[in-house]
Amino acid sequence: MTEKSTKPKRPPVSRPSEAQRRWLARGAQQPGGKLPLFDSDGREVPHATIRSCIEAGWAEPWFANPIKPDWLVCKLTDAGRQVIAPKQGKT
Repeated sequence: MTEKSTKPKRPPVSRPSEAQRRWLARGAQQPGGKLPLFDSDGREVPHATIRSCIEAGWAEPWFANPIKPDWLVCKLTDAGRQVIAPKQGKT
């Protein structure tokens, strides 16, 4: 009998980190919710940030970039818009 190797699952994330929030918020200002490939200082957005937002359902791959196939072009999802929206009713 063989045992299947399973990775421990991370608990679902309900709130984005500050880095994730900044990246997602920039997409809210773009047509179609396109998320940037580079931060405001011109550095490439870390792949870990992009992947974690996709896993959480806040972003989704949009299209393949034929010139740079390793770049992951994404757009903001409705769930992503909700998670960055200001909370209503706070005093």
